[in-house]
Amino acid sequence: MNKLAQVEPVEATPVPVSKPARQGSLFSHARYVIGENPVTGIAFGMFVIIAACAIFGPLIAPYDPLASNTASALQAPSAKHWFGTDQLGRDILSRVMVAARLDLGIAIFSVALVFVMGGLSGVAAGFFGGWTDRIVGRIADTIMAFPLFVLAMGIVAALGNTVTNIVIATAIINFPLYARVARAEANVRRDAGFVQAARLSGNSDVRIVLTQVLPNIMPIMVVQMSLTMGYAILNAAGLSFIGLGVRPPTPEWGIMVAEGAGFIVSGEWWIALFPGAALMLSVFCFNLLGDGLRDIVDPQRRT
Repeated sequence: MNKLAQVEPVEATPVPVSKPARQGSLFSHARYVIGENPVTGIAFGMFVIIAACAIFGPLIAPYDPLASNTASALQAPSAKHWFGTDQLGRDILSRVMVAARLDLGIAIFSVALVFVMGGLSGVAAGFFGGWTDRIVGRIADTIMAFPLFVLAMGIVAALGNTVTNIVIATAIINFPLYARVARAEANVRRDAGFVQAARLSGNSDVRIVLTQVLPNIMPIMVVQMSLTMGYAILNAAGLSFIGLGVRPPTPEWGIMVAEGAGFIVSGEWWIALFPGAALMLSVFCFNLLGDGLRDIVDPQRRT
């Protein structure tokens, strides 16, 4: 008689449950983007140098940027004066470093102002439509009807060539760019599922705009802000170059280029070269910075 073999019960091995991958922090993602993209890393490095000159420029400048010494006038770049001296004997390196605070300050405040005016107006126009869209659109069309730099010249000439008026003029001429970008992005998202869910939850339209629509269009707006920073620096330098910007002897890149332009023919090329190089590198930096900021801020690119 066959006996049935006794089968010992086998204990089931617990299968480890994998936890869902956590979304990386903003800092770690920013470090990854900068490390993987050398161009973005260079742009951020240049921005750190410009910001350091803007913050600590008066403290680390080797000479007083306003102190003149006619005995040292028009000296070529040397170990004593790395960027040379101008027609009044002022150290050009010190003036370039100190001028970063003024030019960067004009760019930051003008971009912040136009973001509040143009960004919020564009979001309201794209989300609500109707008469709000028509009013914002007509304002943007009116500004775009003028050559933008000529319009900035007229505003500064009418209000006076002060730093505050330069900021206002720069913000006004950039209003159509922000309004149109924000309007297009808000128009696409006003019927999105998360907006409908927020509306069904009892949120008001203003709350939906501020908490749902505006945060979702911030990546493209951050890129626009970075590009506008470079344009704002160029606009301030251009106004100063033609005599409608900051008044001398205040260190400013546009004024320094204008003062050195007359000495290029006689061979003193360094007076205009180094401020112009600082201006070019700053605009180049902010243009490159836009793509990196988009990759960092956009939550869809963060894993």
